[in-house]
Amino acid sequence: MENPQTQITKAVIIAAGFGTRFLPATKNQPKEMLPIIDKPILHYVVEEAVNSGIRDIILVTRFGNHLIEDYFDNRYELEAQLESSRKTKRLEMVRNIPQMANFVYVRQKGHLPYGNGSPLIAIKELIDENDSFVYMFADDLTWCNGFPPITKQLIDAYLEHNAVAAVGVQEVPWEEVDRYGTVKYKDENGCEVEGIMEKLPKEEAYSNKVQFGRFVFSYDVIRKAEETKPGKDNELWVSDILNELAHEGKKVIAPPIKGEWLTTGDPLRYLKTSIKFALRRDDLREKILDFIKNEASES
Repeated sequence: MENPQTQITKAVIIAAGFGTRFLPATKNQPKEMLPIIDKPILHYVVEEAVNSGIRDIILVTRFGNHLIEDYFDNRYELEAQLESSRKTKRLEMVRNIPQMANFVYVRQKGHLPYGNGSPLIAIKELIDENDSFVYMFADDLTWCNGFPPITKQLIDAYLEHNAVAAVGVQEVPWEEVDRYGTVKYKDENGCEVEGIMEKLPKEEAYSNKVQFGRFVFSYDVIRKAEETKPGKDNELWVSDILNELAHEGKKVIAPPIKGEWLTTGDPLRYLKTSIKFALRRDDLREKILDFIKNEASES
């Protein structure tokens, strides 16, 4: 499908996992609501979308994730308390959260296969056939250090190349490629994708460039998701859907990105990401550095 759009304003954010690597912390709260300093992981993802021109956000959740809906709504008792205490900055902060975007919530139903591609089927009625949209994993964060948000960079590349899909990629150490989907390019100097394979050992991996949770899709991707059978571990993978499209001659791109992908997918990486965000805050950097130095000298 040719893409006639000049602006993309919808994002689908996936927050339907169980967060089992963080049990028992995630027994009664979504992993996406764990804090990075003073904001939940998901808040940062929504901010990135909004700063990239997104106005409508579709959050795909599961049973028990009502805390997500509560977070992006008003809490009038708290607001009244902050107002009576004259804590105006904090009052403005919490009142602004529901105004970040237009939020819609979709429960991923149990009849769908497990996997990061299944939400595409869950939201198909909410995307017009002429629409393109951003697709984001709620446990992946990014840092751009003065560059436009990674989502905005992907949107711009997607529109420029008239693609059916744009994929965020980043190089990782070869020892880690078996954790991710690795990308093979059609041309060594281009950005068009020939294929993506999930979780291969480094001896078999296409490259050490791996996809992470930032995509831009046309409606063709939703159509193909409905046709694609579950693959590795009986899951429906985004990579399998994109492979099908690429093999049909549709343009799937993985353009170069300025910025850094920071995952929170397991406790170690979550802690590393938390520290990185703290070190980039003027009010915390020196205190955190002093703490790390002191701890290192005492250990």
